[in-house]
Amino acid sequence: MQESLTIGQLAARSGVAPSALRYYERLGLIRADRTGGNQRRYARTELRRVAFIRVSQQVGVSLEEIREALDSLPASRTPTAADWAELSAAWRARLSEKIRLMTKLRDDLDGCIGCGCLSLQRCVLYNPDDKLSGEGPGARLMLARPEPTASACGDCAPA
Repeated sequence: MQESLTIGQLAARSGVAPSALRYYERLGLIRADRTGGNQRRYARTELRRVAFIRVSQQVGVSLEEIREALDSLPASRTPTAADWAELSAAWRARLSEKIRLMTKLRDDLDGCIGCGCLSLQRCVLYNPDDKLSGEGPGARLMLARPEPTASACGDCAPA
């Protein structure tokens, strides 16, 4: 049997504060066994789960979404590469969209910062007279734009 880790050891190995580990446990993201003295003991496999949680949070995934993803992993055994690949596939489109948006933000901000004046004539984020308000709230020029839909009769322009 593998040696288990104390909360201090898990914190040191994962770089996550003990208070955060207790919080993750309360949310059901990680699991601990208890000793006769009610001390937490973590299986070494929990290190992988904590790493997954940290990276997922850093790219903007909520703890609720992380919990749902981790709940899809088998509880009766250590997850295999295939288990992790299946979880990854479920997030692939979302992460690709985040990458696209972050790249666009980086590139568009480079242009704004590079011009030095935030020129309204050249700014790709400029929305004169709030013309895009009809598309919804938020940064409409940065967010994915809705695709035009075909009209009911097929001869008219999309609404």
